[in-house]
Amino acid sequence: MAITRYEPWGLLSQLQRELERGAAEGSTATAEWAPAVDIKEDANRFVIHADIPGVKPEEIDISMEDGVLTIKGEKKSESKTEKEGYKRVERTYGSFYRRFSLPDTANADAISASSKHGVLEVVIPKREAVQPKKISVSSAE
Repeated sequence: MAITRYEPWGLLSQLQRELERGAAEGSTATAEWAPAVDIKEDANRFVIHADIPGVKPEEIDISMEDGVLTIKGEKKSESKTEKEGYKRVERTYGSFYRRFSLPDTANADAISASSKHGVLEVVIPKREAVQPKKISVSSAE
Protein backbone atom coordinates (compact mmCIF):
# COMPACT_ATOMS: atom_id res chain seq x y z
CA MET A 1 0.00 0.00 0.00
CA ALA A 2 1.38 3.39 -1.01
CA ILE A 3 1.22 6.37 1.32
CA THR A 4 -0.15 9.48 -0.33
CA ARG A 5 0.30 12.89 1.20
CA TYR A 6 -2.93 14.85 1.64
CA GLU A 7 -2.72 18.39 0.26
CA PRO A 8 -5.88 20.40 0.92
CA TRP A 9 -4.75 23.23 -1.37
CA GLY A 10 -3.64 20.92 -4.16
CA LEU A 11 -6.19 22.06 -6.74
CA LEU A 12 -5.41 25.73 -6.17
CA SER A 13 -1.69 24.99 -6.36
CA GLN A 14 -2.26 23.17 -9.65
CA LEU A 15 -4.20 26.15 -11.00
CA GLN A 16 -1.38 28.50 -9.97
CA ARG A 17 1.27 26.25 -11.60
CA GLU A 18 -0.73 26.18 -14.82
CA LEU A 19 -0.95 29.95 -14.72
CA GLU A 20 2.79 30.31 -14.21
CA ARG A 21 3.54 27.75 -16.92
CA GLY A 22 1.30 29.60 -19.38
CA ALA A 23 3.10 32.85 -18.61
CA ALA A 24 6.51 31.21 -19.05
CA GLU A 25 5.57 29.60 -22.37
CA GLY A 26 4.37 32.90 -23.75
CA SER A 27 1.70 33.38 -26.34
CA THR A 28 0.92 35.31 -29.47
CA ALA A 29 -0.78 38.00 -27.40
CA THR A 30 1.36 40.38 -25.43
CA ALA A 31 0.42 42.50 -22.44
CA GLU A 32 1.84 45.62 -20.89
CA TRP A 33 0.61 44.69 -17.41
CA ALA A 34 -1.02 41.79 -15.60
CA PRO A 35 -3.73 42.47 -13.05
CA ALA A 36 -3.33 41.02 -9.57
CA VAL A 37 -5.56 37.96 -9.20
CA ASP A 38 -6.98 36.04 -6.23
CA ILE A 39 -8.35 32.53 -6.81
CA LYS A 40 -10.45 30.72 -4.26
CA GLU A 41 -12.38 27.49 -4.22
CA ASP A 42 -15.36 26.40 -2.17
CA ALA A 43 -17.51 23.29 -2.27
CA ASN A 44 -19.38 24.14 -5.47
CA ARG A 45 -17.39 26.78 -7.35
CA PHE A 46 -14.13 28.56 -8.12
CA VAL A 47 -13.99 32.36 -7.88
CA ILE A 48 -11.39 34.57 -9.56
CA HIS A 49 -11.03 38.21 -8.48
CA ALA A 50 -8.88 40.43 -10.71
CA ASP A 51 -7.93 44.02 -9.86
CA ILE A 52 -8.54 46.09 -12.99
CA PRO A 53 -9.15 49.68 -11.87
CA GLY A 54 -10.02 52.10 -14.64
CA VAL A 55 -11.20 49.36 -17.02
CA LYS A 56 -14.83 49.54 -18.11
CA PRO A 57 -16.77 46.24 -18.22
CA GLU A 58 -17.32 46.62 -21.98
CA GLU A 59 -13.52 46.74 -22.45
CA ILE A 60 -13.05 43.28 -20.87
CA ASP A 61 -13.05 40.16 -23.03
CA ILE A 62 -13.52 36.80 -21.30
CA SER A 63 -13.45 33.59 -23.31
CA MET A 64 -13.24 29.87 -22.70
CA GLU A 65 -11.59 27.46 -25.12
CA ASP A 66 -10.19 23.95 -24.65
CA GLY A 67 -10.31 24.18 -20.85
CA VAL A 68 -8.50 27.54 -20.74
CA LEU A 69 -10.19 30.67 -19.42
CA THR A 70 -8.77 33.87 -20.94
CA ILE A 71 -9.29 37.35 -19.53
CA LYS A 72 -8.01 40.27 -21.58
CA GLY A 73 -8.70 43.92 -22.09
CA GLU A 74 -7.23 47.37 -22.24
CA LYS A 75 -6.87 50.13 -19.69
CA LYS A 76 -7.25 53.73 -20.84
CA SER A 77 -7.42 56.69 -18.51
CA GLU A 78 -6.50 60.32 -18.55
CA SER A 79 -6.50 62.94 -15.82
CA LYS A 80 -6.13 66.66 -16.31
CA THR A 81 -5.26 69.29 -13.75
CA GLU A 82 -5.35 72.97 -14.62
CA LYS A 83 -4.34 75.65 -12.17
CA GLU A 84 -3.05 79.11 -12.54
CA GLY A 85 0.37 78.96 -14.09
CA TYR A 86 0.42 75.31 -15.14
CA LYS A 87 -1.47 72.49 -16.79
CA ARG A 88 -0.83 68.79 -16.15
CA VAL A 89 -2.16 65.82 -18.14
CA GLU A 90 -1.45 62.22 -17.07
CA ARG A 91 -2.36 59.26 -19.21
CA THR A 92 -2.18 55.59 -18.35
CA TYR A 93 -2.94 52.85 -20.82
CA GLY A 94 -2.03 49.31 -21.68
CA SER A 95 -3.46 45.93 -22.48
CA PHE A 96 -3.66 43.00 -20.09
CA TYR A 97 -3.94 39.29 -20.68
CA ARG A 98 -4.33 36.42 -18.19
CA ARG A 99 -5.00 32.71 -18.86
CA PHE A 100 -6.15 30.02 -16.45
CA SER A 101 -6.30 26.27 -17.10
CA LEU A 102 -9.48 25.00 -15.51
CA PRO A 103 -9.80 21.58 -13.90
CA ASP A 104 -12.14 18.95 -15.32
CA THR A 105 -14.61 19.66 -12.51
CA ALA A 106 -15.30 23.18 -13.86
CA ASN A 107 -18.64 23.74 -15.60
CA ALA A 108 -17.59 25.89 -18.56
CA ASP A 109 -21.19 26.38 -19.70
CA ALA A 110 -22.20 28.23 -16.53
CA ILE A 111 -19.33 30.73 -16.07
CA SER A 112 -20.44 34.23 -15.11
CA ALA A 113 -18.59 37.52 -14.64
CA SER A 114 -19.27 40.91 -13.10
CA SER A 115 -17.27 44.05 -12.42
CA LYS A 116 -17.68 46.42 -9.50
CA HIS A 117 -15.40 49.24 -8.29
CA GLY A 118 -12.45 48.06 -10.40
CA VAL A 119 -12.63 44.41 -9.34
CA LEU A 120 -13.62 41.75 -11.85
CA GLU A 121 -15.27 38.66 -10.39
CA VAL A 122 -15.43 35.49 -12.48
CA VAL A 123 -17.47 32.64 -10.99
CA ILE A 124 -16.83 29.15 -12.32
CA PRO A 125 -19.32 26.61 -10.97
CA LYS A 126 -18.28 23.00 -10.50
CA ARG A 127 -20.09 20.19 -12.23
CA GLU A 128 -22.35 18.11 -10.07
CA ALA A 129 -20.54 15.01 -8.95
CA VAL A 130 -21.51 11.90 -10.82
CA GLN A 131 -23.06 9.53 -8.36
CA PRO A 132 -22.40 5.80 -8.71
CA LYS A 133 -25.32 3.98 -10.26
CA LYS A 134 -26.64 0.88 -8.52
CA ILE A 135 -27.28 -1.92 -10.95
CA SER A 136 -29.60 -4.66 -9.82
CA VAL A 137 -29.02 -8.24 -10.81
CA SER A 138 -32.07 -10.20 -11.87
CA SER A 139 -32.51 -13.92 -11.88
CA ALA A 140 -32.39 -15.48 -15.35
CA GLU A 141 -34.23 -18.68 -14.38
